[in-house]
Amino acid sequence: MTVDLDGPDPLYEQIARILEERITAGTYQPRRRIPSEAQIVDEFGVSRPTARAAVQLLVDRGLVHTVRGKGSFVVDSPQA
Repeated sequence: MTVDLDGPDPLYEQIARILEERITAGTYQPRRRIPSEAQIVDEFGVSRPTARAAVQLLVDRGLVHTVRGKGSFVVDSPQA
């Protein structure tokens, strides 16, 4: 999946949507890491703040939690 650089949706929302789809599909398992900010930057060709905003959006949605120094992990059971 790619992001639409010229579309109306903010890049961080597009990336968060892609990562959320991967979580839902089971690509990223509960209690396992999602890609790091650096990996998101490389995969999608975005800036570090954009990658950080995408991960924060997933945190805000209750899909992942971040452990300082370890990364961001899929929660056991996403909040409804």
